[in-house]
Amino acid sequence: MRPLLFLFALVMIAVGALMLRRKSSSGSADVTLGRDNAGKLLGYGLGAGAFSGFFGIGGGFLIVPGLIAATGMSMINAVGSSLVGVAAFGLTTAANYALSGLVDWALALAFILGGLLGSQFGIRLAKRLTASKDRLTAVFAGLIFAVAAYMLWKSAAAAWG
Repeated sequence: MRPLLFLFALVMIAVGALMLRRKSSSGSADVTLGRDNAGKLLGYGLGAGAFSGFFGIGGGFLIVPGLIAATGMSMINAVGSSLVGVAAFGLTTAANYALSGLVDWALALAFILGGLLGSQFGIRLAKRLTASKDRLTAVFAGLIFAVAAYMLWKSAAAAWG
């Protein structure tokens, strides 16, 4: 588990650095799927899926930079598009777990309510940060770096006791 956690943290650092490198472009809000970007979208989607499948986590944080890189869309639109995809995958998985009887409904309801309240706060914050050019990208990359640093620290602490 330690080597996997360490490798995932390195991937996160690379993704955060690539996002900061591209942050001079604010992106376009009117991106559409077409012949010019379909191949890139499929490639980035395949990469995000492979990393998510290998590490068991990270689809959302990989999808947003992938959408930006493949289409040139704005950060706020990439976040919204990613959330729609993640919600669809999550609902499918949640239905399978619920039908299998593997859901603690009280715990799930508390988590859903917290998520609904938190998402309202997050949407307002994202809109404010988007008003200032590149700030949302910098905050997103900063969060990626913070989580990666924590994961590196945890994997080092586990390795050296």
